[in-house]
Amino acid sequence: MWKRSLALPVTLVAIALGFLFSLQIETHKNVSDAEIINQQRMSSMKTILINAQKENTRLQEDNKALATQLDKARKEGGINPKVLAELDQLKMMDGTMAVQGPGVQILIDDRQQDHKEVLPLTTEDLARIINTLKFAGAEAISINNQRIVATTDIVLSGNSMILVNRVPVSKASGVPYELNAIGDQATLVDYFSNLEAEMLKAKGVTVSITRKAVQIPSFKGAYAFKQAKP
Repeated sequence: MWKRSLALPVTLVAIALGFLFSLQIETHKNVSDAEIINQQRMSSMKTILINAQKENTRLQEDNKALATQLDKARKEGGINPKVLAELDQLKMMDGTMAVQGPGVQILIDDRQQDHKEVLPLTTEDLARIINTLKFAGAEAISINNQRIVATTDIVLSGNSMILVNRVPVSKASGVPYELNAIGDQATLVDYFSNLEAEMLKAKGVTVSITRKAVQIPSFKGAYAFKQAKP
């Protein structure tokens, strides 16, 4: 009888032990799988880290090489003929270098002569003449020793003085104007003679244009950019 009475508890214990054993095996299997996944992730992370370190090293080397090239370029800037030539081109373009070359010299005298009626040149007249010369391909222009650049202003100060680059160049009573322009001489003469000379003569002023080698001074002002950014 006691064997029969113990059979059920023993069986239950055996089942429980079997369940616990199987659970332990499953848990161990899950832990092993998790460890494998973690190991794979760690391996993957190490690979990514190694690649990132290599890329960082490469970028540092590139940066060092570029810094060396930049430093070399700065040191050579004052003696490298190519750099100097490019700098001269830029200076000629922005008017900060005096230039010379074949072109024309235009003389305009709007002073009263022999009591004849003369209409003095206006700021609009001067601006139109400059635009005509530019349209004719003038590479450099000056008016009464004032270089015409991108920022040149031609304005009337009060009602008696014309300013070019904020420098007085004429009076209300008239003054001789000397305009020098470098460019193709035939084109400059053609454009000025046909588009400007007759109109100026109609005002009573004296006009002449001569083909010659001219010298044009540099811009004496200063460029200041407060709003414009590169």
